Amino acid sequence: DRDVTGVQTCALPILIYNLTLQTAGFVAGLVLILISLPGLFSPSAAGSIAKKLPRSRAAGIILLAAAFVWTFWLLATMEMGEFSSFRRPLLIALPVGFVLVVCFVEEFLAVRALGILCLLAAEPLLEAAFFRYETTRLFVTVFAYILIIAGLFWVTMPYLLRDQINWSTQSNGRWRTLHAIIAAYGAVVLILAVTQY
Repeated sequence: DRDVTGVQTCALPILIYNLTLQTAGFVAGLVLILISLPGLFSPSAAGSIAKKLPRSRAAGIILLAAAFVWTFWLLATMEMGEFSSFRRPLLIALPVGFVLVVCFVEEFLAVRALGILCLLAAEPLLEAAFFRYETTRLFVTVFAYILIIAGLFWVTMPYLLRDQINWSTQSNGRWRTLHAIIAAYGAVVLILAVTQY
């Protein structure tokens, strides 16, 4: 790109969320800590609920509705550049697709919807860390890529989450250890958000 003087300039990417790394780290750390608490303090009850999640129709509809609202907002507000002509057709097709999925996708709907939410959640984290040079930003970046990998697998092979939950809940010790790791990672990200970002 060139400015009005004809000097070569560097085109900056268009940001969607405009979150600071501190905000992204604070939210990510809190979410990780909050989801780990039930597994740490009540592993049997949390494990029982987790086992029901993959085939829960109600959870699937709630999670898919959240993904639909998030995606609809993105389509309605984000800068699409040369693809802006596709905005209106996509805004029409998205609700139709949502209704069709709710009506006809019964197997592991909750897992697929959770995978979509993971993919959506990765973008603001990566965007917040994009222009930062601190090595500690990698804690947020790694978490974002874990969300992407998990999301891709859960959307395309949703039975994997069922198998992962079954393996994790075979013993309270294993379940607690997994959630202790999640809580520790969340605490590190939260501390970095407060002190470094």
